[in-house]
Amino acid sequence: MKLYKQQIREMIKAHESLLTRTNVPLEGGPGWYRRYRYPVLTADHTPLYWRYDLDEVTNPLLMERIGMNAAMNAGAIKWNDRYLLMVRVEGADRKSFFGIAESPNGIDNFRFWDYPVEIPETDDPATNMYDMRLTAHEDGWIYGIFCAERYDETAPAGDLSRAKAAAGIVRTKDLITWERLPDLLSSSQQRNVVLHPEFVDGRYALYTRPQDGFIDAGNGQGIGWALIDDMAQAVVKEEKIVDRRYYHTIKEVKNGEGPAPIKTAQGWLHLAHGVRSCAAGLRYVLYLYMTSLEDPSRIIAAPGGYFMAPEGEERVGDVSNVLFSNGWIADEDGTLYIYYASSDTRMHVATTTVEQLVDYCLHTPEDGLTSGSSVRTLKKQIERNLEILKIID
Repeated sequence: MKLYKQQIREMIKAHESLLTRTNVPLEGGPGWYRRYRYPVLTADHTPLYWRYDLDEVTNPLLMERIGMNAAMNAGAIKWNDRYLLMVRVEGADRKSFFGIAESPNGIDNFRFWDYPVEIPETDDPATNMYDMRLTAHEDGWIYGIFCAERYDETAPAGDLSRAKAAAGIVRTKDLITWERLPDLLSSSQQRNVVLHPEFVDGRYALYTRPQDGFIDAGNGQGIGWALIDDMAQAVVKEEKIVDRRYYHTIKEVKNGEGPAPIKTAQGWLHLAHGVRSCAAGLRYVLYLYMTSLEDPSRIIAAPGGYFMAPEGEERVGDVSNVLFSNGWIADEDGTLYIYYASSDTRMHVATTTVEQLVDYCLHTPEDGLTSGSSVRTLKKQIERNLEILKIID
């Protein structure tokens, strides 16, 4: 028994060393944000008492009983002066669930709460639940919208890979007790649905992503917009496309809204992901755009290209060559924490400011959609800079 307890103490010590490791900002980059050396959360950050039976009688060899595979795709919110991530934790059994991890500073020392979040089920339980977007709405509730995945009963006999997606909805006022609302009703499958934080014309507003199938967007043209009368009975009656997909761009295959947009003096600031096809498969990157304060469904700035793409070890994981974000936190001083996952495996943070990202959006050229347009845009900047360099000399 003494040796067993000592083994546990050593495991706890090693785990504490990981949890309390100081994160270090990296030098370089494009100037839009700052990356950090270490992931903020991995499967190894999950509590030891989630993974191990610590009773010597039932686990004398002190082996993991419930394996954890990944920590990724976290919603984010500032709560009681703490930085909280509602993380998609994936077990070794391939099922995802939500765990809340909190940090005192937003960049390191993240620690999971004792218990995972138990989401109430509907009459049609989801096989898998993941990718929570959190929105503190002006109606006083914190809403969470997530992907509720179920088996597609229309699949041919023996095909157990066919799935269908719906937007599951929960709400809370304390992040502990969650009320389950009916799934969003829509004529198409829905993933990456995000609630706008304010009423629009007295109604709730959703950023949607209509698609024909679970994987393929099909006729889905991009990020949609729908006004909803009641979140407790959410029905998409009309839907228009806000941010369209285009051929041979970073979002040619599909795109989706990330976290809820941030309100600035110049407009609503949006973070989204774009997907294109390449020889290695699908490549996911992050990009920004802005919409009007008067009409949040109207784009006023659309910088061309990606804002962030996978680098280094971020490229490798369960689903390689992927960056995905569904959570960010803007502090009162303008500091912005972007929480992003790499390759469906681990969570990272990048820091910037709202001012920087607004400047990026308003002054980065749009994608002209052709090589010729790209060259003409580049030539204009070169010409201006060469004249400036003459003056400097």
